[in-house]
Amino acid sequence: MADSDLSLQQTAAYLRTLPAIRERCGRVHALATEGKLEYFEYDPAKEEDVAAFCIDIIKRDFGTNYTSIPPHGRWRHLDAGRPRVEPLIAKWKAAASPPDTKETCKRLIDLFLVSVLLDAGAGNTWTYHEKESGQNFMRSEGLGVASINMFEEGFFSGDSANPYQVDAEGLARITPERTAAAMQVSESNPMVGIEGRTSLLQNLSSALKANPTFFGPDARPGNMLDFLESESTTSGPTRVMHIFSLWKVLIEGLAPIWPARLTLAGVPLGDVWPCNALQPAARAEGDALVPFHKLTGWITYSLVEPIETVLGWSVEGREHMTGLPEYRNGGLLVDFGVLKLRPGAIPASFYPDPSSGIPKLPPSHPAVVEWRAMTVIELDRIADTIRRKLGLTAQQLSLAQVLESATWKGGREIAKQKRPATGGPPIDIQSDGTVF
Repeated sequence: MADSDLSLQQTAAYLRTLPAIRERCGRVHALATEGKLEYFEYDPAKEEDVAAFCIDIIKRDFGTNYTSIPPHGRWRHLDAGRPRVEPLIAKWKAAASPPDTKETCKRLIDLFLVSVLLDAGAGNTWTYHEKESGQNFMRSEGLGVASINMFEEGFFSGDSANPYQVDAEGLARITPERTAAAMQVSESNPMVGIEGRTSLLQNLSSALKANPTFFGPDARPGNMLDFLESESTTSGPTRVMHIFSLWKVLIEGLAPIWPARLTLAGVPLGDVWPCNALQPAARAEGDALVPFHKLTGWITYSLVEPIETVLGWSVEGREHMTGLPEYRNGGLLVDFGVLKLRPGAIPASFYPDPSSGIPKLPPSHPAVVEWRAMTVIELDRIADTIRRKLGLTAQQLSLAQVLESATWKGGREIAKQKRPATGGPPIDIQSDGTVF
């Protein structure tokens, strides 16, 4: 193998690691401080305004009881409007043949994984009506409530005797029509990206079968617990898992589910994109690429919670996790003027409604790549500012807690204030159901 081929393979492997996200986004942020971004102007002074807005939300919702702030994860959305996860666990425990603790956690991993894969932006109009509670939900909450109801009905299971699982056989039977029906999609209740969502689930079926090391002979997401257990250590009575072990399962085991995008040395990179602003300083192939792995990060945050709370494992290395580069966290920065599109940077053809001032861009657009890279580093900076103002350490207020209680929620709330008709973000993304 030529040295150049080996080097490219090493670069491809690096771009799929957790530390690469913060490092490459940091390069983009460094250019922003020098005014060298192609699409955005950066005003760090406005970070104080974002932090103050976020602190008001934290105090409104949690007072000073910071330990009560849950981590960012899919569990919140599954419990939108009322608790659903704990009652489901209680229902299992009350069954004639109750699952043991490990099987309970496997079921939650099954549920949380497919729920996240169904979580890409649904658009501004779709709603989900929950018959049992009579409540209506939109966006992430609606997708979450729909997914847990689908799970309880055995939608993802290929074994009618075991509805509470996700397996390759059940996923292979899913069609866009079945997904649309389960999610109450119709001409009068349209959802963005239904085909993309369905293809992710169908591709997941293949990925589960292709990776028995991670997902076991019965090709089930929850079986990753067996692999993680084999990779873990013990400290006294506590089992200790490093976040990199979980990341390895997700980044390698789920690689086949994502649409074909960039490859390097024959390796499909996933949610990794070229950034024009990095090109002038690039010395080797791959130097101008920025990894985000947003859905992998969202799954990681979501799976850590049941592994800790249900199994009682300890998870190390979570400081390597980054904020999620999506339109709520990123929209918060644009709406407060931390980031501002350069005048004329986006051609008029990207503005479907010129009077709104909101461009609609594909995820591959270089402006979106800059926006997402800046979002990752700004979430670190804003979390630090919030902690400084509240007199807290990173141990007392984690990044996952900041995402949950402040930035993601803050992005949604400022969007609703500024655009009450839609509550949409200040930059619209053409979602295909596989990136955001």
